[in-house]
Amino acid sequence: METRVVRACGDPGADREVMKEAAGIIKAGGLVAIPTETVYGLAGDALNPSSSKKIYEAKGRPSDNPLIVHIAKLKDMERIAEDIPGTAYKLAEKYWPGPLTMILKKKEIVPYETTGGLDTVAVRFPVNMIAREFIEASGGFIAAPSANRSGRPSCTTAKHCLEDLDGKVDMIIDGGEVGIGLESTIIDLTGGRPCILRQGYINEEMLRDALGDVETEAPETEHPKAPGMKYRHYAPKGIMKIVQGEGSHVEEKIIEMVSEHLSREEKVAVISSHEKYQEYLDNFRDRSSVSVYDIGSTEDEDLIAHRLFAILREIDDTGAGYIYSESFDTPRLGKAIMDRLYRAAGHNIIYSD
Repeated sequence: METRVVRACGDPGADREVMKEAAGIIKAGGLVAIPTETVYGLAGDALNPSSSKKIYEAKGRPSDNPLIVHIAKLKDMERIAEDIPGTAYKLAEKYWPGPLTMILKKKEIVPYETTGGLDTVAVRFPVNMIAREFIEASGGFIAAPSANRSGRPSCTTAKHCLEDLDGKVDMIIDGGEVGIGLESTIIDLTGGRPCILRQGYINEEMLRDALGDVETEAPETEHPKAPGMKYRHYAPKGIMKIVQGEGSHVEEKIIEMVSEHLSREEKVAVISSHEKYQEYLDNFRDRSSVSVYDIGSTEDEDLIAHRLFAILREIDDTGAGYIYSESFDTPRLGKAIMDRLYRAAGHNIIYSD
């Protein structure tokens, strides 16, 4: 299969022919990678069991890992979900369209191939205009997990999609670099109390503001309701470790461990805050086997979130066998950022104190 990369700008008039062609691919059972405000998604017809199977195959994703159904009109939620609680409408009023996915009871129209065999469906209404135009042109219901090979860092550019999916999908719509860089928040509304299943840009405080009390610890189950809960995600190729601690202890520990690798002539990468970046550079100046990445200031957590997956992919390009990252437990997005880092590192944490 030849994968075409086609540019779109988000203007319905200018993108009309692109959307027509992309929608034709979806209606014929094919796959298209699309931009959203969070990350790029791998889109297929959510109501076509064959399309969902193709998504799992293209990603190399286990078929019990549910897909998120994307809609472009609020009323379409009622076409695919039933017994919708009032909490869903409260959240939709505040945060849709936007980077929030709600778990609801599914209607029969949604095949089990899309929901990973569950009686629930994950629903999202994205704000990105290219995504919304595409969803509407394609029939209104698009299953779209992140457009990366399963387990790899999510894609924030069309280039990343092509690296992972070339020859596996029909088309990639290039809408430029995404805005947020982290996948949507997921909240389960099918239990007694709303429960956050995945941290994201819509944080816990924002959800409490809309709903009151929410759970933050999902019960352990053999068959999770949301993507990313059961299998390793976002992983770079090298062995990654997160270093946590107070003040200067973190960089001292990272410098110590990197120096050990250098003594064995091993390639290493460091993910650094902007505040500590120069110190690492000064310590490893003229050492070509060390790559240091400035992910952004701890005062700019949006930038840290935006850069995270792209940096993990850049590190893969260096061939680094070992990766050390600072912890970025910032006030608003820290839980979402650290969720991705912990999963990327396989929860391999080193304490510097």
